[in-house]
This record gives sequence, structure tokens and C-alpha cells, in this order.
Amino acid sequence: MNTLKAEKRDLSVKAKKLRREGFVTGNIFGKEIEGSIPVKMPKLETEKFLKSNNKGSRVNLSVDGKDYDVLIKDISYNAMKAEINEIDFQALVSGEKVHSVAEVVLINHDKVQGVLQQHLEEIAYEALPSALIDKVEIDVGDMKVGDSIKVGDLPIASNKDIHLKTDTEEIVVSLNAPHAADLPEEEAAEAEEK
Repeated sequence: MNTLKAEKRDLSVKAKKLRREGFVTGNIFGKEIEGSIPVKMPKLETEKFLKSNNKGSRVNLSVDGKDYDVLIKDISYNAMKAEINEIDFQALVSGEKVHSVAEVVLINHDKVQGVLQQHLEEIAYEALPSALIDKVEIDVGDMKVGDSIKVGDLPIASNKDIHLKTDTEEIVVSLNAPHAADLPEEEAAEAEEK
């Protein structure tokens, strides 16, 4: 499990000031934590950490030497500055189900002939900490025009340890014919003649 180092933060220092000083702020909350624990993490370390971990990832958060088994619950970005503002973590309790999301990752999309449309970015579910997953990879390399993949078609839907919150009938990805505007000129002319 990946580890991110953090330290408790003093609430008398504003989050804005900490961000200017090169920190990302956050909070740890959970059933066995009274209120929440405000934390700060070095910005560069956190950005590097989030390249391989994202919302829904189960990670180890080391706060002043104490380790917490946590779920990355939410990541708040500042789009204008292209930086992370805050991360919320949920402390996991073994035997207690948690709500989470798995990121949808499409692979082999370069092999597809047509217009690939991703309808869902993530799939919501509930599971015990031992069954958490952070990614659902979908190989779209063999899709043909007109094909679509629903949530119910994915391995996550048949996992007995996971209770889906996203409707199994929802379409995750579909493959459509290219529009005439997307085709080279000769093919577009042929398509219009038909």
C-alpha cells in the first residue's frame, strides 16, 4: 500500500497561507475519530503521490509517525492555478462498509475504428475495506461500431464483495460511426451519396 506523509496542522494558520507556503491541506474523518484531524502535506510530494493514487484509492497516511489506513474520499483542485487545494481522507474500520468510487480507465482505445464515447468517469459502490478497488480497466480494442458496454457487463458487477451504487444498466462506453465531418474528403463524399 502506498504511503503519504502528513503532519497535523494548526487551525490558527489559514489554509490559504499554507498553500502559499507549499502545502496541500486536508482532513481525516471516520467512525473512530472524534470530529476530524486537520492535516497538511508537502505539495510536491502530494502531486507525485496522486500520479499513482486518486479518488477512491486505499492508502496509508502517516501523520506525525502514526499510520492511518484511509480512503482518498475527495480531492479539491484549483483549476485556475492547476493545483491541488485539499484532500479528504476517510479512516477505514475493518468490518465496516464504506462508500467509494472506482475510476474508469479505457485501454487499447488507439485500436478502435470509430468515435469512442466515455459516458462514465467513475463507478460508485460500497464495500468492506478489504474489497476496495480504485480502478476499473476496460479493454475497448475489440469494440465494433454500435457496441456499448454497460456497468453490468464489467467484472465489478459480478464481484460478490462489492455492492454497486451506479445503475448496472448505465452505459460506460460506446462506439459510434464517425460523422461525415470526421472522415477524409473522399469518404465523406461517398457517405453523402449513399
